[in-house]
Amino acid sequence: MEQFETALPEQYESLKKQANYTSSWRERLEAVTMLSAYKHDKIIDLLKNRMQHDTVSKVQIAAYEALVAFGEDVEKPSPARFDIIKGTDKIFLRVKKSLPKDHTVEDFADKLKRMRIDVFDAYEGDKGAQFMNWLEERWAKL
Repeated sequence: MEQFETALPEQYESLKKQANYTSSWRERLEAVTMLSAYKHDKIIDLLKNRMQHDTVSKVQIAAYEALVAFGEDVEKPSPARFDIIKGTDKIFLRVKKSLPKDHTVEDFADKLKRMRIDVFDAYEGDKGAQFMNWLEERWAKL
């Protein structure tokens, strides 16, 4: 049986902040990974929140696996079937309208990153290597 630290880590407050950092799924994943060595009620609550509410499935799964390792009775999160962020098309349309008519998908991606890093980051984390292809398809349909 795995042994876990039962006290809160010294850096708990900063890891908690990092775990909820909306503009970087990589930062959230790192925080979840670091916190999964500590079996404490506050951490279990935080991991349950990430498992249920994170926009990126990699982060949700990491939180789920940590909770299972702690012996928590949790249901594996199912991947979002539709948009992981509500109103994605409206957001994309707003970005597209803010650009000149002859802009490229790269211009679009760049502007999206500047206007809505949270949206850019969530989909980039969710789609992985397919992100730019996916974004170009969405952009072309707008």
